[in-house]
Amino acid sequence: MANKKSVQSVEPNIADLVNGWLKSYELNYKLEQESLNPEIDKALDDYFSKNGGIGGNRPDAKVLLKDKYNHYYPILIEYKGYKDKLVKLNSEGQVENKNTKGEPIFKNINYYAVNGAVHYANAVLHHTSYTDIIAIGVTGHKDESGKLHHSIGVYYVSKANFGIGQKVDDYTDLSFLRANNFDAFIEKVKALQLTQEELDKLKEKREQEINASLVKLNNDIFQNEKGLGENDRVYLVAASIIATLGIPNEVAPLEKSDLKSSLEEGNKDGDIIIRKIKAFLSKKNLPKEKQKLIVRTLQNTLSNDNINKPENGESQLKRVFVKIIDDLGIYYKIGLTTDFTGKLFNEMYSWLGFSQDKLNDVVLTPSYVATLLVKLARVNKDSFVWDFATGSAGLLVAAMNEMLIDLKNTETSPDKILKKQAEIKAYQLLGIELLPSVYMLAILNMILMGDGSSNILNKNSLTDFNGKYGFGDTAKKFPADAFVLNPPYSANGNGMNFVEKALSMMQKGYAAIIIQNSAGSGKATEYNKTILKHSTLIASIKMPIDIFIGKSSVQTNVYVFKVGEAHQKDDIVKFIDFSNDGYTRSNRKKASINLRDTDRAKERYQEVVDLVRFGKHKLNILTEKEYYEGHIDPENGADWNQTAPIDTKPTLDDFKKTVSDYLAWEVSTLLKNQNTEDERLKK
Repeated sequence: MANKKSVQSVEPNIADLVNGWLKSYELNYKLEQESLNPEIDKALDDYFSKNGGIGGNRPDAKVLLKDKYNHYYPILIEYKGYKDKLVKLNSEGQVENKNTKGEPIFKNINYYAVNGAVHYANAVLHHTSYTDIIAIGVTGHKDESGKLHHSIGVYYVSKANFGIGQKVDDYTDLSFLRANNFDAFIEKVKALQLTQEELDKLKEKREQEINASLVKLNNDIFQNEKGLGENDRVYLVAASIIATLGIPNEVAPLEKSDLKSSLEEGNKDGDIIIRKIKAFLSKKNLPKEKQKLIVRTLQNTLSNDNINKPENGESQLKRVFVKIIDDLGIYYKIGLTTDFTGKLFNEMYSWLGFSQDKLNDVVLTPSYVATLLVKLARVNKDSFVWDFATGSAGLLVAAMNEMLIDLKNTETSPDKILKKQAEIKAYQLLGIELLPSVYMLAILNMILMGDGSSNILNKNSLTDFNGKYGFGDTAKKFPADAFVLNPPYSANGNGMNFVEKALSMMQKGYAAIIIQNSAGSGKATEYNKTILKHSTLIASIKMPIDIFIGKSSVQTNVYVFKVGEAHQKDDIVKFIDFSNDGYTRSNRKKASINLRDTDRAKERYQEVVDLVRFGKHKLNILTEKEYYEGHIDPENGADWNQTAPIDTKPTLDDFKKTVSDYLAWEVSTLLKNQNTEDERLKK
C-alpha cells in the first residue's frame, strides 16, 4: 500500500475527461450530488452503501436513456484514478462483489470502478421498476511524460443475468451513448447470452444467498415482532411481495414511503397494501373469483388493529414490510426461476410448533428432485401437468421451467414463443392445495414465476375436485398427461390415495411421484393393486435416506408409471438403487451451503432419467448392482421395492482365484519354512 500512497490518483482528470465526452454527446447527464429522477435517487439512498451502511450511494455520473422502443436504461458511471483499479473479477470471470457466502466484499466495491458501478446498478434493480441497467467503470493513470491514459469497462446488469453483470465489449470512449449510436449498442446488449450452464451456476449462487437472507429475516421477525401468528407471517410476506412487484406502466410498486402509519379510516397501512394488491391482481387479469379469494385470505391479517397501530410513529405492519423488502426485494425482482417461496415456506415452517410427524407433511421437495420427477414424467412444451398436493408449487414451477426450456430449444419464432409461453402458464398447469396458508404461497410462487397461478385451486383434491379447470373454462376437463407428486405421507397408503385418484382421471401420459417407500412394500397394497389395473409401473427408484435432511429421515422411493395401460405380469420394471446420488448433505444451521456435488451428481440424475426411458445400455456411472430389470405381480401390491439379486453361485473364475490364492499361500509358506531351515543350518 506504501507504493499506492506515493502514486497520485488521477480520478479528477478521468472525471474531467469523461464528463467532457458526455457534454459533447449532448446528453442530459447528472453528476454525483445531482438528482436523476426521484425513483432512482431513492433506490440509491435505500440500498446499503459501499461501506455496508445504509444509503449514500452516489455514482460519479448518471444518465437515463431510451431506445427506439421507448424502453429506458439507467446508465451509472463510476470513476477511479489508478491503473489497476478498473475491475475485480472472480475465478469464473464474473464481477466479484460477493464472497462464496453471498456477503458483499466492500473492499472490491469501494476500490474498483466497475465493481462500484455494478453495485449501484443492483441498487436500481432492487428498488425500482427498471430491469436493464448499464454499469460503466472508468479509470486511468499518467505515464512518465504526464500523459493521461484511460481504460473503460462496460457491463450490462439485468433481471435476466440475476444482477451479476455481463461485459458488453471493449470501448475507448463512451460515444456508444450518443443518440445516433445508442440503438445499435442496445442491440449488442440484447445479443448477450448466458449459456444454460452459466445460468444454472448463477442460480445456485443466488439460491445460497436467498437461504441466508430468509434465515436472517425469519430470525428477525420471530424474535422481534410479537403477536404475529404463523399464518400471519406467511400472509405478510405474500402481501408485501405482491404489493411491491408492480407492472411496468400499469401499477407502480408500493414504496416504503407510501406507508404513513396513519390511523385514518381507510388509510391505514393495511388498507394501502390491500388497494395495491387489488390493482396488481386486476391488471394481471387473474380470474375474478381468484382475485377475491386472495384478497379475502390476506385481508384478515392486514386489517388487524394491533398490526396497524402506530408506535413511535411507525406501525408493526410497516416495520415488517420494510424488513421483507430490504431483505428479499432483490431476489424476487430479478425473477429467479427457482422455487423461491418454497424456500420461504420451509424457512417459515422451521419456526412452527408442529410435532415431528406433522412437520414431515409440509416438507419441500428439493429443486433438483423436483426436476428429476418432471423429467421422469416426460414433461415437454405440450404437456398438461397437474399436482394433487401442490404445497408451495415447487413441482409445478419445475414443470413450467422444463416446458419453457423445451420451448426455447424447439421453437425459433419470437412471436410463437411468446404466445406458447402464455398458453403454458394459463392452461397447461393445474395444482390443488387444501391448507389456506400453503395455498397462498403456491399462488405467490406462480405469480413470481410469471403467472402460472391461474389454475391453482384451494380444494381437497380427493373429495372436491372433478378434474375440470378451476377458473376460466370451468366446464372443460383438464387434459392431464403428466402427474407429479410429493404427497403428505400421513395420508392413506402413505399418500398413494392421491396417486390412485389422479391416475384414474387420466387417459394417457406418465406419472412420477416421490413417496415413503413403505407405500411400495405393504402400506398401500390395495391402492397399488387398483393403480396397476389402469397404469403400468415402469420404474422404482430408491432415493438417498437423507434427501429431506433436517426435516425427515424416512426412506423414500420414486415410482414412475405409464398411464392408461394395465400392468401385465411380464412387464419389465426397472429397479434402481440411487442411494448414492452424488450429493453430500449436511444440516449445519450456520453453513453457507448444505448441499455439495461431490461425485458427478448432475450426471447421475441425468443417467437415472436415461435408464428409465431407454434401459440398461445407458448404464455408465451406476453399476449393475444398482440397476436391475425385474418383474412385479400385479395382484401383490407390496413387491415394488426390489434390489438386484446377489448371485452366490461360484463361477469358474471364482474357483481359479481360490486355487491361485491357495497355491500362493502354499508357496509363501514353503519359502518361509525354507528360510527358517537355512537360518537354523547357518547357526
